[in-house]
Amino acid sequence: MNYQLLATRGVTHWPIIRRAVFVFLVFGLHLQVHAQHQQTYCNPLNLDYTYMIYNAHNDISYRSGADPAVVKFRGEYYMFVTRSMGYWHSTDLTNWNFITPEKWYFQGSNAPAAHNYKDSVLYVTGDPSGSMSILYTDNPKKGDWKAVPAILNDLQDPDLFIDDDGQAYMFWGSSNKFPIRAKTLDRYKRFRPSEKTYELFNLDPDRHGWERFGENHQDTVLGGYIEGPWLTKYGNRYYMQYAAPGTEFNVYGDGVYVSDHPLGPYRYAPNNPIAYKPGGFANGAGHGSTVLGSENQYWHFGSMAVSVNVGWERRICMFPTYFDDDGLMYTNTRFGDYPHYASGSPKQGEFTEWMLLSYHKPVSVSSTAGEFNAQHIVDESIKTFWLAAANDDKQWVQIDLLKPAAVHAIQINYHDYKSDMYGRIPGLKHQYILEGSLDGKNWKVIVDKRNSLQDVPNEYVSLASPERIRYVRYKNIHVPTPHLAISGIRVFGRGEGKKPARVNNFQVKRHQDKRDVTITWNQQKTAQGYNVLWGIAPDKLYSAWMVYDNNKLDMKSLTTDQTYYFAIEAFNENGVSERTKVQEVK
Repeated sequence: MNYQLLATRGVTHWPIIRRAVFVFLVFGLHLQVHAQHQQTYCNPLNLDYTYMIYNAHNDISYRSGADPAVVKFRGEYYMFVTRSMGYWHSTDLTNWNFITPEKWYFQGSNAPAAHNYKDSVLYVTGDPSGSMSILYTDNPKKGDWKAVPAILNDLQDPDLFIDDDGQAYMFWGSSNKFPIRAKTLDRYKRFRPSEKTYELFNLDPDRHGWERFGENHQDTVLGGYIEGPWLTKYGNRYYMQYAAPGTEFNVYGDGVYVSDHPLGPYRYAPNNPIAYKPGGFANGAGHGSTVLGSENQYWHFGSMAVSVNVGWERRICMFPTYFDDDGLMYTNTRFGDYPHYASGSPKQGEFTEWMLLSYHKPVSVSSTAGEFNAQHIVDESIKTFWLAAANDDKQWVQIDLLKPAAVHAIQINYHDYKSDMYGRIPGLKHQYILEGSLDGKNWKVIVDKRNSLQDVPNEYVSLASPERIRYVRYKNIHVPTPHLAISGIRVFGRGEGKKPARVNNFQVKRHQDKRDVTITWNQQKTAQGYNVLWGIAPDKLYSAWMVYDNNKLDMKSLTTDQTYYFAIEAFNENGVSERTKVQEVK
């Protein structure tokens, strides 16, 4: 939804007629993708995102991936993403391959959803064109979609769910006025919807601080948006996830209501928001889906904001997700854009403890255009970028880590600057070389992608074995865009020095407006940054806010009648400090 456009027009609700599409994927052809399993991953995910073809500013080119619906089908995974002209397939939730189907009716589709029912997958999406149709295929990798008459209309951000007893439901909602709503569906009559519409719940920003609109929840004029419902059944409980308050903001996240029945009544989870990542390099964790991976590990996929070219420039993220002994659903976003162990690996979901070695380190480059200087490469903001004066194989970036360190992984985040590219473009590729050196004179190639045919806008490479180096050099060979622009070259590993000491003078002051707290602490000279941790019990500090180069955080995301517990840890390139004693804040 284009919240900025609505705000400028003074509109509180913009009715978008969605095309609802049911897709039956029956007896899918089981083809193994022979790719080496990557043991780690890093957000934002490295997908070959589609350039947008439908937006309010047709002269602006930007990639985007948002509102991911991930479904497991016959032991493999399919990811459907807003306006992507196709979808992705994976065998391991880490390596994704784009599928361009033979027939595709969803070029302008928004906020898709999918549900695996027995030996089928039902797929639902919306489209602002207003037309309605049902499509199906028995071979999703081929994508020979077929159409049958439609039965639903006026859906915004739909979610389809079929319970264990066979009863089907349609949920939807994307509004700053209307609640999450539902209809029952009759599976024996082409999923005919019930006449009755059930209203489940809406935002309550007067009580729930995180549902307030704006960057850092600071907009007091416009109300937040509730959108993107996704229902997960765990045990005998139903967890209805929903997104708020707006996709372009750093505080975009997912909350959850819990019920004993798909139609409610629903109870607000006291530890909301459950997926929340307002700090760090890439922000946002909202409007997503939850899927069960290997070894009974759940994963939550969501949307991260870039919001440079337009507000809807976004990327996909994934976080390990859990259910505790009290039935609380939570998602771990601590160090959420640092490398974590991937699905299927022995430590899946855990933080690798590879720290950021490149933050604010000296950078030299081959050339610079305008004000887009080299230090943006290491400032830990996806919204800033370096722009080279040319786009050829003579361009390079060199980062001095200042001290030798064990480098384990590197992430290269390219940026679209005046790309003038739209839709799915065949043959896009990024080619480069990464070199390492201890003295800045003798260099060793540590990553060789000079012949790569892959399109990797958020490239992430984990080294087979760590390299002890001080200097890292990126040499450009080819980028598919008219300009070479990079928002971040992030070097991960472990330094050889001391990790920070425990933080002193940690104080949490709750304001008269109980949604707000001010958190302060003594800044450490040896610390890069801090993780503020909080939750509803001393042993349930499930939420984290990463803060760089500061000793104060104004947080506006609490629930008014909830007691909280806080702690803090410091970190640098050598590791993470002990946490402070947990503080109770009534």
